[in-house]
Amino acid sequence: MQTTFLDRDTLDQGDLDMDALSTVCGRWHSFGRTPPESLADRIGHSDVVITNKCVIGAKILDACPQLALINVVATGVNNIDIDAARERGITVTNCQGYGTEAVSQHAIALMLALCTRLIDYHQAVQAGRWAQSPDFCLLDYPIRELAAQTLVVVGYGDLGRAVVDKAQAMGMQVLVAERPGIETPRAGRVTFAEGIERADILTLHCPLTESTQAMIGPDVLQRMKSTAFLINTARGGLIDEPALAQALRTGEIGGAGLDGLSVEPPVAGNPLLAPGIPNLIVTPHSAWGSRPARQRIIEQTVENISAWQRGTPTRCVT
Repeated sequence: MQTTFLDRDTLDQGDLDMDALSTVCGRWHSFGRTPPESLADRIGHSDVVITNKCVIGAKILDACPQLALINVVATGVNNIDIDAARERGITVTNCQGYGTEAVSQHAIALMLALCTRLIDYHQAVQAGRWAQSPDFCLLDYPIRELAAQTLVVVGYGDLGRAVVDKAQAMGMQVLVAERPGIETPRAGRVTFAEGIERADILTLHCPLTESTQAMIGPDVLQRMKSTAFLINTARGGLIDEPALAQALRTGEIGGAGLDGLSVEPPVAGNPLLAPGIPNLIVTPHSAWGSRPARQRIIEQTVENISAWQRGTPTRCVT
């Protein structure tokens, strides 16, 4: 069996234990990154491919007749032509739940940073404004407490539940809202419309699909409280980015904390990276990246390949 890891550098910073992976991969080749023009050549004689973000479409699959398994070292598989893989009998597996602790703590960190105006105060100190203060402290920015705030969660899988557990431990009141378009909420939940109107903090943990694309648009932002914070540690495409930039500039909502954008990396710019947008924190899709989380991806990849070799594949997308 021949295995090719196409983009190891997107996962491994030289700090992961890869020994178990090497034991199940047979003959294997590992590349730091693979440009699109090199995909067919590098995959050509592989039985198994491991990738994070390389785009593998039907033409690539046609050029790789030996390929039998694609293991995505992430949860999202939108970079793989799933229909084409299924038609060709290629198994596609992914990794799941590896970043629950890392991402949920990042979501809470964004909430805390916004509520405490952490970045504003840090920048004020760096600019010398504390040293110039007539008092022992500087209180130029309003500070909120998470306790008693209403947190509305959209997406109540493992990540959403982990965020809820942490939020409740800090005294927050939690509502779980359905996704847009579900008019009759399940027991214990509220409609999306009710959720966005009641939220002091709205946090997103749902996948990016046709129905959730740009679900946070101008109409939603207008209906949120002017003091509300928006947190997104899911996909950037859930948000209408120009609309959010405008809403923050005009004070339509109170702030936003985002881990990632609709196009990553944002080489062509992004409206949310423009200067002068108040109370906005953007982190570079880094919430998932703790070493334990990345090591769990390796462990799940070993499990996926081993299960496939036994004829009982797990975490299958096809």
